[in-house]
Amino acid sequence: QVQLVESGGGLVQAGGSLRLSCVASGSIISLNAMGWYRQAPGKQRELVAAFTPSDNINYGDFVKGRFTISRDSAKNTVYLQMNSLEPEDTAVYYCYAESDSIYWGQGTPVAVSS
Repeated sequence: QVQLVESGGGLVQAGGSLRLSCVASGSIISLNAMGWYRQAPGKQRELVAAFTPSDNINYGDFVKGRFTISRDSAKNTVYLQMNSLEPEDTAVYYCYAESDSIYWGQGTPVAVSS
């Protein structure tokens, strides 16, 4: 089993920045993918950024250069640097990982005020 724990969410003003962290622990053999999704109230969960099994990076179309995903493989940790935040970025951000199964973190809320 894999456990994912996110941190770094909070309340910021438009134009501000946040850095999210997700630490994976447990029985990790290999993680084929790891990254971030988000879900706003009444909306579907959507991709923010993720490492693919081939070690490429996919970003959601809304990112437009504002967010950067990175990782520290030795620590099984993935980060999401979010700059130029907009009110539309308000959502719960979820870490996810894939190995033998799909794993989700509990989510960390991000609120951006105008």
